[in-house]
Amino acid sequence: MDLDLRKVRYFTAVAELLHFGRAAERLHIAQPVLSRQIRALEKDLGAELFVRDSHGVRLTDAGQQLLDDGRQLLTAAEGTRRRVLRAARGPRRLVVGFRAGITVTDALRAFRAEHPDVETTARRLEWDDQEQLLLDGTLDIACVRSPVREEGLELRPLYTESRVVMLPSGHRLAGKPDLSLADLDGETWLRYSLPGPGDLPVRTVEEKFECVAAGTGITLVPRSVAAQYPRPDISYVPVTDAEPDQVLLAWAAGRRSPLITAFVAAVQSLG
Repeated sequence: MDLDLRKVRYFTAVAELLHFGRAAERLHIAQPVLSRQIRALEKDLGAELFVRDSHGVRLTDAGQQLLDDGRQLLTAAEGTRRRVLRAARGPRRLVVGFRAGITVTDALRAFRAEHPDVETTARRLEWDDQEQLLLDGTLDIACVRSPVREEGLELRPLYTESRVVMLPSGHRLAGKPDLSLADLDGETWLRYSLPGPGDLPVRTVEEKFECVAAGTGITLVPRSVAAQYPRPDISYVPVTDAEPDQVLLAWAAGRRSPLITAFVAAVQSLG
């Protein structure tokens, strides 16, 4: 049995919204058509994907599993489509991603020196889209920061760097030569990932700056971020026992691209 990607896309819309009517609107199809497609998918798989009752719509265990796997499947299919179109259209093009504080300028110069006929583009990415943009084909390769969801990616460690704490300039610890994590006990922390109790979520480095400067919370950043983004209302202090930040080169697993191979070589040539 071949899994129909169109049906999986329909299923994913319903699973995310848990409402057939709103899912049909998102997909621009009639609700009866959507319901028939979902029933056909359940028949194909031999499993019930939704529980439909007076309380609404909810996923079965089988439905939750298909949602987890289906998102990855659709992302991989979209990545394949983009790469095929890119190969068919030409000219040759390489899109390189980078996180805040990471400089790819020298690597791009080295790559262009060897491949002057290739169009290159650098694109900034954030912690929550660094994997997605590689898997869906938006980026060819990227310099990312840990933690990284490894599934579907090839990863090559590049280097580590120490981290510093961002404090508002009027903070009691601002201007100290260095600190330990114990010195920061009781502070409100800003977090990229899902926050713990008392932590505040942020998405970008710029959001961190504004929150720290306003006294909302504090956070750790790589030393390179501190060097690239000095601000008079923020103090950066080294934290001696903070876990180092890991920078890695990442690209979609299984991609056979001489341009990716060449860019990896360009990065490695810089030491």
